[in-house]
Amino acid sequence: MTRFGYTLMTEQSGPKDLVRYALDAEERGFDFEVCSDHFSPWLTSQGHAPNAWPVLGAVAHATEQVGLCSYVTCPTMRYHPAVVAQQAATLQILADGRFTLGLGSGENLNEHIVTGAGWPNASHRQAMLGEAIKIIRELLMGETVTLRGEHFQVDGARLWDLPEIPVALAVAMSGEKGIERFATAADHLIAVRPDRDLVHAWHTARHATGLGEGDRVIGQLPVCWDPDRDTAVQRAHEQFRWFGGGWLVNSELPTPAAFAAATHFVRPADVAEAIPCGPDLEPIIDAVRAYQEAGFTDVALIQIGGETQEAFLADAAEPLLTALRDGR
Repeated sequence: MTRFGYTLMTEQSGPKDLVRYALDAEERGFDFEVCSDHFSPWLTSQGHAPNAWPVLGAVAHATEQVGLCSYVTCPTMRYHPAVVAQQAATLQILADGRFTLGLGSGENLNEHIVTGAGWPNASHRQAMLGEAIKIIRELLMGETVTLRGEHFQVDGARLWDLPEIPVALAVAMSGEKGIERFATAADHLIAVRPDRDLVHAWHTARHATGLGEGDRVIGQLPVCWDPDRDTAVQRAHEQFRWFGGGWLVNSELPTPAAFAAATHFVRPADVAEAIPCGPDLEPIIDAVRAYQEAGFTDVALIQIGGETQEAFLADAAEPLLTALRDGR
């Protein structure tokens, strides 16, 4: 049975609005909610970037049943992994066990601004992530951690407030190297596209080591619902044309200005081909079906446009969820 999620997209809404949307999304019947963790929006037209962790804490306190997930946190540069472990443990207590810690190797856009240390290559970033996950795991298990690693140092770190329900780790992976490195380090897979081969490789690697029972495969899908299709296409172009660049490009660009320049020649029609736009729910259902057929257990929707969240939740969410569940 597929679980359907709602995205609290920090790049397009302020913190109080995000909490309101989270409550509304729970009431409308979404199974879980994911929250982006960015220091900067992708494009200046999006206009926001509140800190994800206070938002998630407020959402955890305000909601009752909906699952929560960071989507995703980079625990290697902007945050030290010990701090991420502390944040995750605290949030899991506030959420009464509903939180999953989503982790990834990050984007230049969100990390170099804070550290000023340059942006390492992908192999180096994955090595950092692997070491960070080890620290996070041990701290969340209640261990006192001292480490002189290749990338991080920890000296007698311990978490003093641990949740009764352990925090599961979901890790973003996009290829065979990621699967090889993180299949046993993660509890769940996060993937950015409906890649059946990637999901198969994940399950194969997990089962080869005796793991895999109950593990989730979590994806995310942007949509731009609006009563008027032309308005939806225009909004998706203004705020989400960066999406088509793909992970290899999007992880490397350093600023919103760079994303604007890189997508200068992307047309509204190009965006409309890649993102379901307008009032018709069938294209959204078809796009979700691609993830289901690839083996995803969880699909989170992004409604593009902070100013449209209330209308989307009020007018489209319930019929869309009904249609998705009827077709599962």
